[in-house]
Amino acid sequence: MIAKLKGIIDTLGEDYCIIDVNGVGYLVAASAKTLGKLNVGAEAALLTEMIVREDSISLFGFADAWEKEWFNTLTKVQGVGAKVCLSILSILTPAQLAQAIGAQDKSSFCRASGVGPKLAARIVTELKDKIVTIPVGNNSTEVLSDTPTPMVIPAPSETDYSKSEDVISALVNLGYQRLEAYRAVNKVMAENQDAAVPTLIRLALKEFVNKDL
Repeated sequence: MIAKLKGIIDTLGEDYCIIDVNGVGYLVAASAKTLGKLNVGAEAALLTEMIVREDSISLFGFADAWEKEWFNTLTKVQGVGAKVCLSILSILTPAQLAQAIGAQDKSSFCRASGVGPKLAARIVTELKDKIVTIPVGNNSTEVLSDTPTPMVIPAPSETDYSKSEDVISALVNLGYQRLEAYRAVNKVMAENQDAAVPTLIRLALKEFVNKDL
C-alpha cells in the first residue's frame, strides 16, 4: 500500500500528475483543486489511496487528509466510482461538501461531471448523518500550508431539524438557493435557538440583506 508520495512534479495533466520520486515516475490521478496547488519542477507531497483491480493498479492523490477522507466516504456510495469522486472533489471543497450534504443540496453535486439528479439524491440521502473529519493524529502533506480546520456539523434534534427545514423551504420558495438558505438558517438558529419559524425567516432574510450591502 502506497499511502504518501513526496517528490518533484514532473508532469501536470488535466486530471493527473506524474511525481518523480528518486527517478521513478508515479502516475497519480487527482482533483482539479489538488492539481491547482502543484507546479511542474517543484517538490510536493501527496497523500495517496491505491486501488487494486484485476486489470489495473491506480493511485489517487490528495492535498490533505480531509480530502482523502471524503474520497473514501464518497466512493462507498453506490454509483460513485473513483473518477466521479474526483469530479465532485474538483468542484466542492471538503467544507462545501459538508455544507451541501447538511443542506441536502442535490444541485451542488449535479455540477460535477458524471453526477445526475438520481445519483446526487442518493449521495445526500446516504451521507446525511455522516460527519467527515481529518483522522486524529494524521499529519497533513506539504502541498497545503493553510489547510482549514474541518467543519463538524452536530446532529440536530428532531425539533430543530423540522424547524430548520421549514425555514429553509420558505426561503427556497422565495427564490433563494437551498445551500445559501441553509447557511443563513444555520447562523440565525445558532444565535436564536428558541425563536419561532416566522422570526427565523425574518432573521435569515436580514442576513441576505446585510450580505448584499
